[in-house]
Amino acid sequence: MFNLKWSVLALCMVLPLQAQEIDWDKVNSNTIFTLIARQNIEMNASYSNSIQLGDYNKAELSLNNKTIITVKQLGDYNALYFINSFSEKETKAAIITQGSNNIIDITGSNSISGGIQINVKGDNRTIFMRNY
Repeated sequence: MFNLKWSVLALCMVLPLQAQEIDWDKVNSNTIFTLIARQNIEMNASYSNSIQLGDYNKAELSLNNKTIITVKQLGDYNALYFINSFSEKETKAAIITQGSNNIIDITGSNSISGGIQINVKGDNRTIFMRNY
């Protein structure tokens, strides 16, 4: 619970939301993802969000300035490697990992991977994706 409180606090300091629009009594681990998604739509700009709840999670993102990505890692020992800095194409992606000891390694972006949503549920899973 300690990590969640600090994650929500840090997130709220980063996201410029108007206080009168948020019912802070209803913000919890289930509603924070909806709050982030709403903020992302309102921003209408390039951005990345990364939420990690658990221990020893790692996210290494090498992005171009047209990348919109949301990363959620729920569990322990998860790793995400996402590299699309070699292209100037607009890229949208959402990656959610629920479980432990999962690895997602994505390089590049193309028309097939545009708007990709990856949901990994379980333990000890590995996904390698190359887009050229």
